Amino acid sequence: MPTAATNLRSTHDLSVWVNGTRFADPSQATVAATDHGLVVGDGVFEATRITPAGAFALSRHLDRLSRSADALDLPTPDHSLVREGVAAVLEGRAYDLGKLRITYTGGLGPLGSQAAYGPTTLVVAAEPIETPSPTGSLVTTPWRRNEHGALTGVKSTSYAENVRGLAYAASMGASEALFLNTAGHVCEGTGTNLFCVFGDRVITPPLASGPLAGITRGLLLEWAAAAGFPIEQRDLTLPEALAADEVFITSALRDLQAVTHWDAVAFGGHRPITERLAALFAERMAADVDP
Repeated sequence: MPTAATNLRSTHDLSVWVNGTRFADPSQATVAATDHGLVVGDGVFEATRITPAGAFALSRHLDRLSRSADALDLPTPDHSLVREGVAAVLEGRAYDLGKLRITYTGGLGPLGSQAAYGPTTLVVAAEPIETPSPTGSLVTTPWRRNEHGALTGVKSTSYAENVRGLAYAASMGASEALFLNTAGHVCEGTGTNLFCVFGDRVITPPLASGPLAGITRGLLLEWAAAAGFPIEQRDLTLPEALAADEVFITSALRDLQAVTHWDAVAFGGHRPITERLAALFAERMAADVDP
């Protein structure tokens, strides 16, 4: 367990485990230059919050890691081995709040798109993070998500589109970018799911529209329904979404984050539904580290 809480980030605080070995010096942790995850992005990953009690919702993240691996025709990851890596990077940590990253690739492979040779590569890493901001801002990207693509719904290491989207958001003074899909419906952020509030109704894009099945999204849908506050899943056009009374985004590292601005639209400081759902999520999260 942590001996002290800190928001400081440094190389010293980064803990890395690769294929069964924990590295005291993270700079010594390496993978092969011909690893297919590096060469062609032939890999999958998960990222979640480290809490004082451990990695949050780890079982759900491992299940999604397996689903993503199956979608890329990679061997099913060994969950017990991943948990071994997680335990290794969390051992002796001196912080309460952090980020856990699990990366799983096809391993050694050709310098092209043919199948990897293997064996697979498994990397687990952890580092402290700062407390997430309760608010953020959105900008709509000029690019579209392909809701019919081979990687739709897959948390792949082929993440350059998200990197480009987040850079675009930063260039526009926003903290997150929102993609529409090819049908013109709102889809998802670079690393978040979207929720729009209309009065006392909450709507989020369905998975058929192309967003990743976020773990925080799924838990919120379950917990809200159990509390008698079901959330509707349906398509929304951009003008419909921008007409919402409240907007918030979710992710493993943000929980529920209220949106203050989206493109040219400002959302007021009165957010009763967002605050209610955020309180519900925080309560349930604190009660069970692996729901």
